[in-house]
Amino acid sequence: MSKVNIKAPEVQVREKRLGSITGFEGTAKELVERGRCRKLKDSSRNFSQCIGCSSGQALCQLAMIKDAAVINHAPVGCSGDFFCFNFVYRVGQMDRDLPAINGRYFSTNLEEKDTIFGGIKKLEDTIREVYKRVKPNAIFITTSCASGIIGDDVEGSVTKLSEELSIPVVSCFCEGFKSKIWTTGFDSAYHSIVRKIVKPPNQKSNKVNIINFWGSHIFDDLLNELGYEAKYIVPFSTINELENISESAATIQICTTLGTYLGAALEQVYGVPEIKSPPAYGIAGTDNWIRELGRVLDRKQQVEEIIEEEHERVMPKLEEYREKLKGKTAYITAGAAHGHAIIALLRELGLDVQGAAIFHHDLVYDNGDSASDALAHDVRTYGDIKNYNVCNKQAYELVNILNRVRPDIMIARHGGMTIWGAKLGIPTLLIGDEQFSFGYQGVLNYAKRILETLDNKEFVTNLAKHSSMPYTKWWLEQEPFTFLGGGAHVKNY
Repeated sequence: MSKVNIKAPEVQVREKRLGSITGFEGTAKELVERGRCRKLKDSSRNFSQCIGCSSGQALCQLAMIKDAAVINHAPVGCSGDFFCFNFVYRVGQMDRDLPAINGRYFSTNLEEKDTIFGGIKKLEDTIREVYKRVKPNAIFITTSCASGIIGDDVEGSVTKLSEELSIPVVSCFCEGFKSKIWTTGFDSAYHSIVRKIVKPPNQKSNKVNIINFWGSHIFDDLLNELGYEAKYIVPFSTINELENISESAATIQICTTLGTYLGAALEQVYGVPEIKSPPAYGIAGTDNWIRELGRVLDRKQQVEEIIEEEHERVMPKLEEYREKLKGKTAYITAGAAHGHAIIALLRELGLDVQGAAIFHHDLVYDNGDSASDALAHDVRTYGDIKNYNVCNKQAYELVNILNRVRPDIMIARHGGMTIWGAKLGIPTLLIGDEQFSFGYQGVLNYAKRILETLDNKEFVTNLAKHSSMPYTKWWLEQEPFTFLGGGAHVKNY
């Protein structure tokens, strides 16, 4: 178990805390077994096209808190993703019938001279100016490679300004160079919230925390039926609402990659039990998850009745979809936890999963409970997955593998990866909302979309005829993992 220490100003990176990796090729079973034996070592690449940044993952959570402001202590170029988060924020406001306002995101605009003389005065002046302009109930300071390298005393400044302004001014240490695992940024944001925003409980409530990205409110009906109320965090929460999440009856994670640290922190520090089963994807996974929910919330009999009702509703339709999808093959590219979820969904539908490019792998989660291991659940429930690649968005590896396995459909969670399947004439399905596939209905949702994608192949077929690849014939004839670990990897496809 990862020991949460809210007295420390920053959270340990995932490589050290969880043994996380970004490089592996083999089968899913091999990865699970090596992890269980603690024999898993990261493989580096001697050629890399890209890598994610922890700062963006921290910002994607903090930027959605309704009455807070975020200051990026960085050169202005690090603010290039502000417009993306503001777009998501505005769309989320419309979905929730909230007043349409822009997000409160600011930059200290560090320049070359600041890297020599320091940027603390600029940071403190920015904090005061932000407070004067928008009067937030909290201000979060996200750090950057530049501020980390020059060694600015951010923690000292936020402590002083918190007293001066009488609101929480909170540091969030998320410098991109510190970790290859960009999801460490989620942990940094949540560490900041648990350290400086969450208060000890006065009394327990009937609310259940839902750690989610920014999806729809899909848990309301289920929890209301069980006598509880959903509390969606962190996006579109207020500071006051976050102060009281320690009073909740339990914590649910829509994605363990996202919520592993916050779920464990709330349990370890404030005694809020975390639902430790893998999230509810696929029939078997949903059965396990809802039984664990019933156990924690003391509603065992009620959830058994729900399971029986849902099986009666879903299974006949599922059998129809399985018949239509029989013999179809698929390939997956996604983040870790949601990638495991998609594997379960596709195997539940009867598709042959020919492989997966998953962006990173956590050896354990912060709760230390093997029951939370979604990949182990996939292997145990549905069997092994060949051509399992832990690949931090290296498109050149993905294209090489797709060119070899040629699946009937490629499933992607992130938009930047979909073009590669389409260019090869492979029908490609992008579903960004992780809650679309959650629970019993989620299996049917996915089945319908997969059939629609397979029935409309003409666009990608024509695209493949008239588009070119940036990768040469030489590369497509190489083993996909030639640059992983510095040597050739022989593999049968």
